[in-house]
Amino acid sequence: MKPPHSGRHGGSGRPPSDRGGRPGGPPRFTGQPNDRQQRRDHPGQGGQHSQGQQGPRQDGPRPQGKPFHHRPQDSQQRDRPRPEFRPDRDRQRDHGQRPETPRGALWLYGLHAVAAALANPARRLRHLMLTEEAQQTLALRQPPPWPLPPEQVERGRLDHLLGRDIAHQGAALLADPLATPSLQHVLDRPGPLIVLDQVTDPRNVGAILRSAAAFGVAAVIAQDRNAPEETGALAKAASGALETIPLLRAVNIARTLIALKAAGIWTVGLAAGGATLSGPALADRRIALVLGAEGEGLRRLTRETCDEIAGLRMPGKMDSLNVSAAATVALYELARRT
Repeated sequence: MKPPHSGRHGGSGRPPSDRGGRPGGPPRFTGQPNDRQQRRDHPGQGGQHSQGQQGPRQDGPRPQGKPFHHRPQDSQQRDRPRPEFRPDRDRQRDHGQRPETPRGALWLYGLHAVAAALANPARRLRHLMLTEEAQQTLALRQPPPWPLPPEQVERGRLDHLLGRDIAHQGAALLADPLATPSLQHVLDRPGPLIVLDQVTDPRNVGAILRSAAAFGVAAVIAQDRNAPEETGALAKAASGALETIPLLRAVNIARTLIALKAAGIWTVGLAAGGATLSGPALADRRIALVLGAEGEGLRRLTRETCDEIAGLRMPGKMDSLNVSAAATVALYELARRT
């Protein structure tokens, strides 16, 4: 017996059920429109919609969860020119970022730091911004004319430029960093020296510069790799001393100490365990005071290169000080020698 439909042209030899029909019933494609065809030919009639609703399609707001279809814009909105896109400006507006500082420049802020920079002929100045009150105060400390005219601004603009947590006192000055002096220039200046071995906090370095200016120090020497860059925070902590005390950056502290010793300078490392620092005992020597980072102190090679190690007399219950406070006490003791 032949299989059903085996003689029909194009037949597969399979029963209708294998070709999609129902067992015992007619094949699926019988010439009558099915539900899918009815929905395509007569969208308001036939079977269920894809969302499970019966009946004709309703106009009105689309239920939540419907797929989005592009809605054409009117001619005025379509023809309206789009605003120019400026990434830097839009990014600052959307995310509240401060404007970037130009490459190779820094913002100095605070009345003392700005006044000292205006009085320093070695400092290249770019832009001065002052509030009305700060301009009046600055004119008393550093009488005009100034090297460049100020732009009078509101305090809020400086807050946005520098940050709301910055105590700018209404004064900001865009300037270039100072050039690093040579070691010979440092040696030609009178007074003791301060050498910083990996002191990285800019506020500590600034405070040390301020004490150095108060006690007649010739220069401060810091390691180039492990020392803070010249910043507004450092200049603010120095309170103007950054403009008067040379800040030299040395590649190798140990070799720099050897060069200082060759120039006749006595290097004294400040650390616990040494003899008490005595200014009168060092009255006939030019001193380079060497200070290490908080916690770690002087590194081994730096300590071994110093001519001597000395400590501060502290009769109280504290056995250590912040590095900037220790520098101030040591400089005061050295000033007692005369």
